[in-house]
Amino acid sequence: MIKFITADDVLPIRNQVLREGKLTLDECRFPNDDADEAFHLGYYKDEELACIASFHPKGYEGYEGKAYQLRGMATTEQYRGKGYGNMLVNFAITYLRGQGVNYVWCNARKKAVPFYLGVGFEIISPEFEVPGIGPHHVMYVKIR
Repeated sequence: MIKFITADDVLPIRNQVLREGKLTLDECRFPNDDADEAFHLGYYKDEELACIASFHPKGYEGYEGKAYQLRGMATTEQYRGKGYGNMLVNFAITYLRGQGVNYVWCNARKKAVPFYLGVGFEIISPEFEVPGIGPHHVMYVKIR
């Protein structure tokens, strides 16, 4: 089941999956987590939070229209490969289309590029390094 959740709800999985448990929960916060139009989604398997994603209102340079940046998407290890992330992104795209949003973009880790390609994103940047995290590409999906 997909639910709208709080920024605090996503922090433990962000830390566990994206930062290998090396940070405090507060260090896993993003600057726009509590912005007025930001939202966070969680996929629950039974009562357990299995997959998360955060969406912040933010455009990407050179692209026109209302936009959101997808950040901090993560699925706990025991639930990977079951389609929960796919369902979460598709739910978000449908929701954002209804909000009049034109596109969603993200900085995708190189190892996550195949996932994002599979849900309709395309690569729009050369590979770049995020210090301490690894290689990434900017990816984009037009939704309106």
